[in-house]
Amino acid sequence: MAPYTDREVLELVRMVELETLDIRTTTLGINLLDCADPDLESTCEKIYTKVVHHASKLVETADSVAADYGVPIVNKRIAVTPVSLVAAACGADNLVPIAKAMDAAAKEVGVDFIAGFTSYVHKGFTHADEALMNSIPEALDVTDHVCSSVSLASTKAGINMDAVRRFTQVVMDTANRTADRGGLGACKLVCFSNVVEDNPFVAGAHIGVGEAETVLSVGVSGPGVVRGALSRLSPDDDLNAVAETIKRTSFKITRMGELVGRETARRLGTVFGIVDVSLAPTPAIGDSVADILELIGVDVTGAPGTTAALALLTDAVKKGGLMASSSVGGLSGAFIPVSEDQGMIEAVRKGALSLAKLEAMTTVCSVGLDMVAVPGDISEDTLMGIIADEMAVGMVNTKTTACRIIPVPGLGPGETVEWGGLLGTGIVQDPGQFGCAALMRRGGRIPAPMQGFRN
Repeated sequence: MAPYTDREVLELVRMVELETLDIRTTTLGINLLDCADPDLESTCEKIYTKVVHHASKLVETADSVAADYGVPIVNKRIAVTPVSLVAAACGADNLVPIAKAMDAAAKEVGVDFIAGFTSYVHKGFTHADEALMNSIPEALDVTDHVCSSVSLASTKAGINMDAVRRFTQVVMDTANRTADRGGLGACKLVCFSNVVEDNPFVAGAHIGVGEAETVLSVGVSGPGVVRGALSRLSPDDDLNAVAETIKRTSFKITRMGELVGRETARRLGTVFGIVDVSLAPTPAIGDSVADILELIGVDVTGAPGTTAALALLTDAVKKGGLMASSSVGGLSGAFIPVSEDQGMIEAVRKGALSLAKLEAMTTVCSVGLDMVAVPGDISEDTLMGIIADEMAVGMVNTKTTACRIIPVPGLGPGETVEWGGLLGTGIVQDPGQFGCAALMRRGGRIPAPMQGFRN
């Protein structure tokens, strides 16, 4: 990369000091395929040993890079090979011991999360997939740092509705097992359509089989920076000017992210993977995607025009990132995690942002229904329908969508749950009075759409 100019350095200082720019995560991917063993206990020992060996200096290195460059690195995370692939060799029915080994390794090296308790079931289940799905509720209850994800659909495969039903049951069981913590376990569980295998953001982070032995990827977040740039525009500037401003800002954010990521990888002695340029908000004031949408021109997020504004924002972020780096990957764009964005929380409180509007917004954002709270007594079929709808959005639009939805035991529509930290505040959404039980009972698979056949 070309060296920074004096002007760029001053801009970077302003973005960090005044506009909450940070590296949201440095995520070290670790391939665990060589940890497979016919004996479950040996598998766990190998996983613990390998993770600790490769990640022992991740936190220390990230902190030193952050200090040297003056850019905060908020989270340090680990992503591993999907555990169902690693566990297949042992044939175990209960994979909770592997989750415990992952959690122990995460605690030993001091990272925030370790992700990859993962399975791909968009076309069917192996024995290891079934074992992993059955283990998720207990695994997320008894561990502190483990995150889990499941691939349920893709444009090429369609939607495995039997897997959607099983995942729905897993979500409800996980929430109920952690009822004393507001269903917190389900906050660490996500499903995907068109899953991304180099995603550094939890809960969906894991590393695909085509990745290197270890790989360091970064996720950059800059809602406050984009908000600051747009606030300096005139109200008379047209949408072309808005898009250009976002694109230029994203370019600067990406440039900084790749610099930090490559240096962190160099010091760790690993390869640099990707920079994920995602506007990932936090509950902090001024670090909100909703604020950006309102600066673009909607009265409140959720009002008519919100989806159009979000489409402009997501596209401009991606274009700016691709101009700045040939290593843009992950999800990259704009995230709309409802509980983690102060502006989104306020929009729900005002009644402007409904579950239906959120689903519409997911057609153009980078992920999908993210950190959405629903009543604890929601029916299985209704929850399954919500998840299936989101999988269909991704399948038909050939884009990644996800669903991280949390039934909150004991709470109903409009009530509030506090998860704390980056997880923020959940306001329980009303799923409506009508259901889809007859549709959900059919099971089977929704076939791949025409655009899935591209060979």
